[in-house]
Amino acid sequence: FRIMCKILSRINQIAKAEGISISVMERTIGASRGVISRAIKHGTDIQSKWLELICENYHRYSAAWLLTGEGDMLKQTSKPSAVTAPSKLISTGKSSQEALEAFAEATKKTPGAIPLVSEKAIGGFSNEHFSIQERDVLAYYVIPKFRFLGVDFMIEVIGDSMMPKFFPGDIIACSVIHQSKFIQWNKPHLIATREQGLIVKRLQKSEDSDCLLAVSENCDYAPFDIPLDEIIALARVVGVIHIE
Repeated sequence: FRIMCKILSRINQIAKAEGISISVMERTIGASRGVISRAIKHGTDIQSKWLELICENYHRYSAAWLLTGEGDMLKQTSKPSAVTAPSKLISTGKSSQEALEAFAEATKKTPGAIPLVSEKAIGGFSNEHFSIQERDVLAYYVIPKFRFLGVDFMIEVIGDSMMPKFFPGDIIACSVIHQSKFIQWNKPHLIATREQGLIVKRLQKSEDSDCLLAVSENCDYAPFDIPLDEIIALARVVGVIHIE
């Protein structure tokens, strides 16, 4: 009992060091809301799989320290890990662009890593196959929950048209649709268009056979038709990382 209480205390330390709430940590590791926070509050046990996922998602922290309290909290390494924030690299004196490039380079070889694409990557990125250029990638991340969802890339949500489903700043995980005739109706999609660039909407059948109906979650935005010949590529949104 005392050992678990100390482990929970160290989990709380990790959350504070990351500048996140316990609820954000729970979402990151795929745990139900309250799994960790209730254990911290009441001093109860948590399953070992959550400890493993914390170690897997928060690479900078020593598993030995988390489980035993021995040694340093942070792993001793000369290279930035796959979860080191870009802002930490910026603080080294590099320009923002140099820091982002260094971060992407340091993380791209991580096994199973998914590219986080810049929301500004509309020109070369919005093409038939959503081809990702290295210049469009901000960093690569390993998200265990996304392993079996066919995630091809992640991108930040811009604007409030999909609230409360997606908030500005949320990161959505996208799976490219290679057969455009197979569309899961009323599901959120990332749509690459010729004129409007990248937009996120629910897709529904339109009364016009030459169009798709784009529907927002926010009732302040009216549905509208997108001509099929205006659509360059489609990707289904299969997951989201919500930023508080």
